[in-house]
Amino acid sequence: MNNQSETGGSRIDKIRAMLVSQPADCFLQHALALEYIKLGNEEEARRLFEEILNREPGYIGSYYHLAKLLERTGQTDAAVQVYEKGMEEAKKAGEQHALSELRSAWEELTF
Repeated sequence: MNNQSETGGSRIDKIRAMLVSQPADCFLQHALALEYIKLGNEEEARRLFEEILNREPGYIGSYYHLAKLLERTGQTDAAVQVYEKGMEEAKKAGEQHALSELRSAWEELTF
């Protein structure tokens, strides 16, 4: 277990180092948020996902992960809203696969 934490920590350190020169890189921020989730730091992950989506509403993948995080933390209404916004953005972008995944997760939560 300790080895996993060290591995996760080194990945986090590497991603943070890359973010120094590219602070608004959505891919790096998304990857960092996923690492934080693995380590149980959902608050920091949520902050990063929200930052990404406020800056780049078309960064579709972050909607799914943010909504799932909100579901896990019992914030069902907020998760539904994030899924709905993600579906709207996926439709605009013509991202059918993402739209299907978001809709499926939304349906599981709302029906």
